[in-house]
Amino acid sequence: MKKSWVIFIHTLLCLPMLALAETGNDESLATLMRSNGKIYVVVAVMLTILIGLILYLISLDRKISKLEKED
Repeated sequence: MKKSWVIFIHTLLCLPMLALAETGNDESLATLMRSNGKIYVVVAVMLTILIGLILYLISLDRKISKLEKED
């Protein structure tokens, strides 16, 4: 019961941010970052995090499989 209230309140708090997400100006954030060349840094960081998570999950799966075989 309490968890659903937390989700509900969190959703209500995030609604104003969603309404202000699109400002309507001609130059969006993606265009600005592309023109500055910073979009490649963002993509590189995101790929690094994604690859790290995938490698962590693979190693975790191997460890769990190893523990299951021992029992």
